[in-house]
Amino acid sequence: MSVQQAAAVLFPREEALLIASLLALTGGYLDAYTWIVHRAFANAQTANLVFLWVYLTGGEWSKALHYVPPLFAFVFGVIMASCLRKFAPGKAPEISVVTEIVFLFVIAILHNRLPGVAGTLGLSFVAAFQTSSFPKVEGWNYSSVMATSNFRYTIEGLFAAFAGSSETKPFRRPYVFGAMCIAFGVGAAVGAIMTEVTRAYSLAVPVALLAIVLLLCSQGLRISGRRVRGT
Repeated sequence: MSVQQAAAVLFPREEALLIASLLALTGGYLDAYTWIVHRAFANAQTANLVFLWVYLTGGEWSKALHYVPPLFAFVFGVIMASCLRKFAPGKAPEISVVTEIVFLFVIAILHNRLPGVAGTLGLSFVAAFQTSSFPKVEGWNYSSVMATSNFRYTIEGLFAAFAGSSETKPFRRPYVFGAMCIAFGVGAAVGAIMTEVTRAYSLAVPVALLAIVLLLCSQGLRISGRRVRGT
């Protein structure tokens, strides 16, 4: 028979709810931007894969090839982020955010001359870098660049809370993941509006959000939480 014991847990600063929310805002914003401008997704590679295979099976090769570059850029971004975590684990979050900001600046500059390359390759790389460099919020795995898994965790957390969870704060998990879903949705809405209103300067918003994330990460603080562990 297990004995439930409360234990305090310290989380790295980059796992703070505020930082995760800002990243989710950025993720939703960039997905809305790339869909409106390029009819592809920077973040939702599942959708890109679906479109790729739908057009391939229909023999529409040119349309299918449209979704190949973002997939390869995403793969490359994940590999680079994994190398960063391996060789510079202590500074990986800060370096990741700086890399994203630099890429967004470059994309904004190149977008008028090379819209396809800048939009599909650059933004997919940024999305991969972000999701691989910030995989957790308060110790839980989450995604800042898509909402499906976060939505599922919200529902599962609510079910566990009402069914009798052993956690000391049973509603914390659904609260955190629900906040991720809301932040992503708000980011998508703002991204759609800004892209339609001022496309030339619309990437300034995610740059500003990432600059705030960089400032928060550089503080080097840790956040505490309460978990219940079975022994």
